[in-house]
Order: sequence, then structure tokens, then C-alpha cells
Amino acid sequence: MSAAERAEPGLVCAFAVTRTPPGSAALASVPGHEEGGPLRMLDAGGLYVVVQDVPAALFGEQALAERLNRPADLERCARAHHRAVEAAAGAAAAGAGGAGAGAVKGAAVVPLPMATLYRGDRSAVRAVAERRPVLEALLDRLRDRTEWAVKVHAADGAAEAPPGPPSGPEDSGSGSGGRAYLSRASARRRDRQEAHGKARAEAEAIDAELRRHAVAATRHRPQSERLTGRRAPQLLNAAYLVENADRDAFTRALTALTADGGRPSVRTDASGPWIPYSFARWDEEPVPETGREVPA
Repeated sequence: MSAAERAEPGLVCAFAVTRTPPGSAALASVPGHEEGGPLRMLDAGGLYVVVQDVPAALFGEQALAERLNRPADLERCARAHHRAVEAAAGAAAAGAGGAGAGAVKGAAVVPLPMATLYRGDRSAVRAVAERRPVLEALLDRLRDRTEWAVKVHAADGAAEAPPGPPSGPEDSGSGSGGRAYLSRASARRRDRQEAHGKARAEAEAIDAELRRHAVAATRHRPQSERLTGRRAPQLLNAAYLVENADRDAFTRALTALTADGGRPSVRTDASGPWIPYSFARWDEEPVPETGREVPA
């Protein structure tokens, strides 16, 4: 970007902080937000923040809020953000479909919240400097660790619809037909409650087992049916922070837990390894680590 272009009114979008800066040529080759300039790096006194110059007309508070309310624009912004975070970790070569493979080998990074914007380089550097102790602690904590995501849904049978209203004369009224209908409805309700209770217990057992192989774990709010595309409720939406050295043990546990027929009341989906977004929030208290002894 030329000096004249840099002089135009704009904002600086910050993506991630790291101690190990990626090469400037490799960084500039990664596309950030399509409306902005090339990715570049700011030195914040031993910490480095990956940023991009973006136009204020499109990234100002009101304009950005309107764009992020449009699903297509939101997806584009999220993809651009993730590409820049991968680049900060030195994982850009993995591409969007292979984030995990690159993330395992990449440097520790603290991903910043999407659309973290500053009025200039000085403001971005100052923000990093003000949070330096937190960022240093996070980078120490995340070194050689990755995130695994696990979602557990009730099996389809646990989400059957309740019985409908009486469909004929034999099921209506207050005689034996009505009592039979109420009895069947009550039995189905008990069956659904028992199936849901069993599915929830299996989801809790999966979480407990995976925590044994993780440094830390956190639960996100279960996603709605609109987001998951499933009628069955989501019972567990969790993330696990795993030592790279313990990855094989964690994946063996995952394989055993998700084997067909092993837990018929639930369906389990897992993905990873990822850059540990869920454990890198610089504006929140860190998720406490589990009772496992972790080498320094």
C-alpha cells in the first residue's frame, strides 16, 4: 500500500498477537478482508500483532454492524479473520480446509475477537502493551496446545414428537377410549423423558472422559436446531485444550466414544485440532485447567 493510500482516513483491524512473527512476504500473501490492504505486522515491544488497514466507510461502527447482520457478509468477515489468525500462527499454508494440521506446527497465538478495530497503529500497539501481562500468560499457556471441538446430540429417537390429539371417536370423550388415549400419552411421555435422560447421561460421560485427556475444557451454549439442522437437541457443545504430545491419547478416546453402537442414545461429532480460540480470550478470566499435572 502506498504512502498516499495509507494517509487516507481508515482504521486498523487487528487479528492476533504472537511472540514469533511470520515472515512479512508470507504474511502479505494471505488475503485478509477483501476491502482492505495487505496483512502486516506491528511490533509491540516483543509481542507482534497482525493487522490490516481497512476503510472506515465500511468498517465504522454503524457500517460494520449493518454488514455483520447480513449472513453472507458475516461469513466473509469470519473467514478473513480466521485466515489472518492462521497466518499469525505461521499456518497459512494449511489453507481453510486444513487449519488443524498447520495449527499443530505453528507458533502460539492469541486470536483477537473478530472486528477488533483501532484508529491507527499507535492505538493498536498501546492496546497490546496495556494487556501485556495477560497476553504473555495466554501465550505461555497455549504453547504446544490445540483445541478440539465436540458436539453431542440426542439420537433421533430421543426427540420424537409427542402424540397428537385423539383421531377418532374411540379416542375421544370420557369413557374407556379417552382413558386409553391418556394412558398411551402418559407412557410415551415417560419414554421420551427416559430416553432424554439417558442421552444426557451419555453426553456427560463423554465430557468426563475427554476431560481426563485435556488440560482444560469449556462448554459453549448448545446451538439451536436452526443452526445445527437437526431436530434432535444438542446436549453438549464443548471445547478441549489438549497438549500436542497427548493428541494420540485424546483421539483414541474420541474414537472409542464415537464408535458405532457404543452409545446408541447420542450422536457425537468432533473436529480438530484447531487454533485454541475458546481458551485465548484476553478480555475474560482464563478457563481453569483441570486437575491433570501438566509439565512446565
